[in-house]
Amino acid sequence: MTAAFTFPGQGSQTVGMGKALADAFPVARAVFDEVDSALGEKLSATIWEGPAETLQLTENAQPALMAVSLATLRVLEAEAGVSVARDAAFVAGHSLGEYSALAAAGSFTVSDTARLLRTRGLAMQKAVPVGAGAMAALLGLDYEAAVAVAQEAAQNEVCQAANDNGGGQVVVSGDKAAVERAIEIAKSKGAKRAMLLPVSAPFHCRLMQPAADAMAKALAEVTIKAPAAPLVSNVLAAPITDPDEIRRRLVEQVTGTVRWRESVAYMAGQGVTRFLEIGAGKVLSGLVKRIAEGAVGVSVGGPNDITAAKDAIAAAHST
Repeated sequence: MTAAFTFPGQGSQTVGMGKALADAFPVARAVFDEVDSALGEKLSATIWEGPAETLQLTENAQPALMAVSLATLRVLEAEAGVSVARDAAFVAGHSLGEYSALAAAGSFTVSDTARLLRTRGLAMQKAVPVGAGAMAALLGLDYEAAVAVAQEAAQNEVCQAANDNGGGQVVVSGDKAAVERAIEIAKSKGAKRAMLLPVSAPFHCRLMQPAADAMAKALAEVTIKAPAAPLVSNVLAAPITDPDEIRRRLVEQVTGTVRWRESVAYMAGQGVTRFLEIGAGKVLSGLVKRIAEGAVGVSVGGPNDITAAKDAIAAAHST
C-alpha cells in the first residue's frame, strides 16, 4: 500500500471550488449541506458565488477548504470505491488540511471539523492586531539557512520559520518589523526571492499562543477517534494515531512549524509513490515533485479527476 492522501491548506481557495462536484454527485452536495448546517449559515453560497474577499477571510477559508476536500473524498469513495483504511498508507494535511485529513480518516465528524475550523480561523485572526504581524516567503534558501535568517532578524521580537514547504521554499512569520528585516537579510544571504505574503495574520509562530489556547479548549470538548490511517503530524513529521496525542499536536500546530518537506520525505521513505492531493488547487502536488524524487502527485478536485485518482491508487497497489 503505497499511496498517501494529502489535504491542502489556506491559499488554495478559489470562488467556485467544489461546485462541479456538488452539481454532479449528491454525496458531494451532502457534505456542503452538512457544513452549512453545522455553521448555521450558507457557507456553500460564499464558496460558489463569492465574493472572493469574503471567502478569503480565515474564518471562512478554513472550513470551506475542508468542505471541498471531504466532498471530493466522498465522491472518490462512492464512484471509485476508494477507502482511506484500505488505500491510504498515511493521511496528512498542510496546516488546516490536517483537520481535513483527520475528518477523512474518521477521527472527526464533518460537523465537528467545520466548527473547529471556524473557531480556529476566528481565534487565529483575533490573536494579533491586523497589521502588527506578517509572513514572508524566502525562496532559494534551505531550511537551516532560513531558520538562521529568522533568528538574526528577530532582535527581541518574534520571527520564526512557520512553514518548511520544500523545494527551497520556507515561510517566516512574526512581528512585522522583524519579518521585514528577515526579507532583507535573506536577500543578502543569497535568497532568489523574498517577499511579504498577502495574509491577514502571522500564522504558525509564538504570537498565535492565544489561538492555541482557544483550540485547546475547543478540542477538549470534541470526540476524537483513532484515524483509519496514520496521520503524519505537521509538528512531528512522523505518524500518530493516538487520539490524545492528536489533540495535543493540533494545539502545538497553531504556534509550531509546518514541517511539510520532512513529512513528504518521511512518507516517501516508507514506500509511498503516489500522493493524492484531495480538494482545491495543486500546491501540494507541485511540492511533492520537488521533495521526493520519483514520487507522483495527483490533484483531485473535480469530476474529471476521479478516474485519474482511481488509476493512481491502482498503480500504487501494484508497485
